[in-house]
Amino acid sequence: MTANLNYRTGYIAIIGRPNVGKSTLLNHLVGQKVSITSKKAQTTRHRINGILTDEQSQFIFVDTPGFQTQHTNRLNSMMNRTVTQSMRDVDVVIFVIEATHFDERDRLVLRLLPVDRPVILVINKIDQLTDKSRLLPFLEKMSKEFAFAAMVPVSAQEGIQLPELVHTIRPYLPENPPLFSKDEATDRSERFIAAELIREKLFRLTGEEIPYSASITIVQFATEDGLRKIHACIIVDRANQKAIIIGKSGEKLKEIATQARKDMEKIFGGKVYLEVWVKVKTGWADDAQMLKSLGYG
Repeated sequence: MTANLNYRTGYIAIIGRPNVGKSTLLNHLVGQKVSITSKKAQTTRHRINGILTDEQSQFIFVDTPGFQTQHTNRLNSMMNRTVTQSMRDVDVVIFVIEATHFDERDRLVLRLLPVDRPVILVINKIDQLTDKSRLLPFLEKMSKEFAFAAMVPVSAQEGIQLPELVHTIRPYLPENPPLFSKDEATDRSERFIAAELIREKLFRLTGEEIPYSASITIVQFATEDGLRKIHACIIVDRANQKAIIIGKSGEKLKEIATQARKDMEKIFGGKVYLEVWVKVKTGWADDAQMLKSLGYG
């Protein structure tokens, strides 16, 4: 792909507590949606790689679940293990926090930061900071918390200072040829992305209690003459949750499926037939065999 003998390629973990904007940051760095987003915790449950390639470097960003401070079930424990494992496997760590906000939840993640590789502090959501004069004292405060290789204020949502972040990361990547082709944005399959898009719409269109007790499994994924035929099942913990997701006359489930299908068609670049139903599986988030079948752990 390139004749540059000094080409750099490396893995960069994006870590932080829930809701600091890790997935939004990944999507904007890569330039397309590879990780689902919502305002609710537990949106990202898996390790997801997003790939940015230019003439000098290939950045393989690893979006991790938000580190869970309450281990309520086996799923949360697996998600936390994904975070700690990801930090061991990468060349650079990006620690994301919110502008002028650093509390005990952030400090719990900070204690996990490696000391044997560069850690870049990303202060996100600076667009929401009405008094910009608060930023410099906050940077000084954070410099005393950890020996960061660099600190970069950004707005992932607005794309502010993301080129500067890329420029800051580049020197820390090892000299290696690219691992992926230049047009690849993620190493995840369309099957995985389809399940994640359904889960994103479930997060956005249902009440607070539903997402924590739901997961998605793709029962069938086939392509015929350019048409992707996808059959998916939403798994929930209790019967009343199934009723909420289906909604009156099935309208809620139809809305979830319709919005997910539209996103799939946009990302996959072709027509999609999507069928979604709901199944009750009590205790699935503590069932090791079930979690393995869903791709956790």
